[in-house]
Amino acid sequence: MIQTNLQLDAKGLACPMPIVKTKKAITDLEEGQVLEIQATDKGSKADLAAWASSVGHQYLGTVEDGEVLYHYIRKGSNELEVEKTFEHTVSLDELESRDGFILDVREAAEYAFGHMEGAISIPMGELESRMDELDKEKELYVICRTGRRSDLAAQLLANNGFTKVYNVLPGMNEWNGKISKEV
Repeated sequence: MIQTNLQLDAKGLACPMPIVKTKKAITDLEEGQVLEIQATDKGSKADLAAWASSVGHQYLGTVEDGEVLYHYIRKGSNELEVEKTFEHTVSLDELESRDGFILDVREAAEYAFGHMEGAISIPMGELESRMDELDKEKELYVICRTGRRSDLAAQLLANNGFTKVYNVLPGMNEWNGKISKEV
C-alpha cells in the first residue's frame, strides 16, 4: 500500500475537474508529501501527469483497481509555481479559415462520439509515443473538450520541435459546427 498524506475523491468528474480539484487540494500539503487522487476518467492519467510536470510536482504513477484510477503526486517546492499556458492559440471561429491539421487529443471514446471532420485522433496519453505520425512542417491545431488537455499537448509538441502548433480554445464543448461520429 502506498503511503499518502491526503486523499482526493474525483470519481465521476471529467476534464478539467480532476486537475482543478487536485490543484486546490495540493495547496494543503507540505513539500514532499503525497496526494492520492481517485478518479474514473481514463484521460486523467495523462492529464494529471502532464499538469504535475508543468507546475513542478512529481507524478509518481497510477494504480488501476477496477474502474477507479488511483493517481499519486508528490508535492514539489513550496515556492509559488506559475502554471505555464501555451502562448499560441486560435479560436474556434479562426480555425475554420486556417489550413493545417486538427489534432484531437481527447480519449478515443470522446472522439468516437463526435469530432471535427478530418481531425486526427491521438489521445493525450499516447501523444509522446506517437509524435512521429505528425508532420513538423505543417500547422497543427490541437483541440480537446475544454482547452486544458490541448494546452498541455501543445506545450509537449513545442518542446519536441514542433514550431507551428496552436491550442484551439475553448474546445469541442463549444463547437457548433459539423461533427463526424464513429459509433
